[in-house]
Amino acid sequence: MGLRKEYVRLLSTKIAEELVQREMIEVPENLNLAEQLFQVMDAEISLEDRLNEEVRTLLNQYSDEMRQKGASYQEMFKLIKNKLVKERKLIL
Repeated sequence: MGLRKEYVRLLSTKIAEELVQREMIEVPENLNLAEQLFQVMDAEISLEDRLNEEVRTLLNQYSDEMRQKGASYQEMFKLIKNKLVKERKLIL
């Protein structure tokens, strides 16, 4: 997506601090809430990157066929990505 991990870590720390400070949640002593939030946020943010890589892999498998039929890589990329997003009910 483009967010640097340092920024995501900063956001997760700030969110954890705010939740605890406002007494919206109680956190056990041995739980690192900021780290847990970071893991979830990082996974969500990298979702689009993983999807793009999957689409590239699919297109590489059919590159010869696409070339023969004159299909545009960019158009096919968008088409396949949109189809996978709908099939998997992803929110990017």
